Amino acid sequence: MFIGEFSHTVDDKGRLTMPAKFREGLGPGFILTRGLDRCLFAYPRKEWESVEAKLKSLPVARPEARAFMRFFFSGATECEFDRQGRILIPGSLREYASLEKDCVIIGVSSRVEVWAKEAWDAYFDKAQESFSGIAESLAELGF
Repeated sequence: MFIGEFSHTVDDKGRLTMPAKFREGLGPGFILTRGLDRCLFAYPRKEWESVEAKLKSLPVARPEARAFMRFFFSGATECEFDRQGRILIPGSLREYASLEKDCVIIGVSSRVEVWAKEAWDAYFDKAQESFSGIAESLAELGF
């Protein structure tokens, strides 16, 4: 399980140091792809296989299912850590998530998310206003 929030920076070559706490869970080779809310999702290989199976079961006849599968899979790339615990984030993914310098890396249970610091701060500030309402909604679902 991935938990916690860490601040790091992307260097001039597009490399990002992943927190040591997350490196072990992600394993030597993991998948990085476009996430929702203009961040990146990182999945350990086993979790990626589970996500892939769920997406493959979507009805391909539905345009929204095809669109989401294209969005998700076309941005996916295999990543490995270098000796310093860094990954090279492809330019297209850096551009999608507006990753220029300061980043926030968060653990979200079965995945890791990489956010541009400004985007994370804006998202968190906006979401913070509705956390009570979200908690109430989830309570109705048995959370």
